[in-house]
Amino acid sequence: MTRRGRGEGTISLRSDGRWQGRIDLGWIEGKRRRKVVYGSTRAEVAKKLTQLLRERDQGLLSSSPSQTLSAYLESWLASIEHTVRPKTLITDRMYVNRHIVPTLGKVRLDGLTAQQVQALLDAKLREGLAPQSVIHIRGILRRALRRAMRYGWVARNAAALADPPKLERKEIRPFNRREAWAFLRAVEGEPLEALYNLALATGLRQGELLGLRWEDVDIAQATVRVNYALQRYGGELHMVPPKTARSRRVVSVPDVAVRALQAHRFRQMQDRRAAGDRWQERGLVFCTRWGTPIEPRNATRSFKRVLAEAGLPEIRFHDLRHSCATLLLTQGVSPRVVMEILGHSQISLTMNTYSHVALELQREAASRMDAVLAPPAAPSGELVKGELGGREAGEG
Repeated sequence: MTRRGRGEGTISLRSDGRWQGRIDLGWIEGKRRRKVVYGSTRAEVAKKLTQLLRERDQGLLSSSPSQTLSAYLESWLASIEHTVRPKTLITDRMYVNRHIVPTLGKVRLDGLTAQQVQALLDAKLREGLAPQSVIHIRGILRRALRRAMRYGWVARNAAALADPPKLERKEIRPFNRREAWAFLRAVEGEPLEALYNLALATGLRQGELLGLRWEDVDIAQATVRVNYALQRYGGELHMVPPKTARSRRVVSVPDVAVRALQAHRFRQMQDRRAAGDRWQERGLVFCTRWGTPIEPRNATRSFKRVLAEAGLPEIRFHDLRHSCATLLLTQGVSPRVVMEILGHSQISLTMNTYSHVALELQREAASRMDAVLAPPAAPSGELVKGELGGREAGEG
């Protein structure tokens, strides 16, 4: 065996005539981890060993315990169980078991390459999986491998190096002001009139609206506090915390929606008396005639019916949120305020989502600048300073 300097690894001649080089990666999970390379000559091994040492010093050499991607993903899913929403965990586990493990599950964690991840994504697209779903697969792998990198188990994040599919941006179709007025007239007298009013006036998400409790509503201060959202997973409806810290917010309610809420509360009291012992008190603002949570798809179905009967454009329920933001922005409300109303985590999300109103805002800005820079109109019979100076110069 030929000795090298401390930390430079060792090179030795094997009994089969081949040469091998070895470097020490330290102790991992109670076991000493090493990297070994082989070659037909000592010079070949020395070259490989030099490359390994360079990668180790640059932090690019994995010190992963021997495990497959499948085993690692299972442990990663268990580790995030209490840090994500239950529905997110269920969805992530479905993607892992249905789309990732069958193809890449037997690959060693520290041997996963960007090319393998890219091949998986491309294959899923060819199978007809929606681009958004393929992006979700890449996102799961990227998050899981980020932790593996932090632990020193992989040298690079193979998912981050793979290219996501191009996602065509869905066109937002919000109500304009005239359509918004027509919609509010159309929902008058509907059982969910207040729900639609609040959705359009505050931009709350459908789950946030259906998760509102009366204790979250302050009629006197004209505010609602978003503390929960109604979400379906595991075959049942659940009250869950808002999706982000910024989603947990207090939103001011316009008078038009406050009046709708007051009328809605009176009707709900009538429903409660009519239901008698069958009423199940949940404290919900929007509920069935028995007091139980409203199934989101039923609220959407009712919304679609109203649109059809009123002859309004067929938009999604979520487009009421987009309509709220668009109407606010075109009325000159600061994007920062709109961001806070919607509960967006970053103002860039607000501006990127509502870039369709940018041209209108730019025109308004140009009009205001014109008012600042245009010279004042001269009184009748008088000349502005520039014209007077020109005549004086001509006379001279």
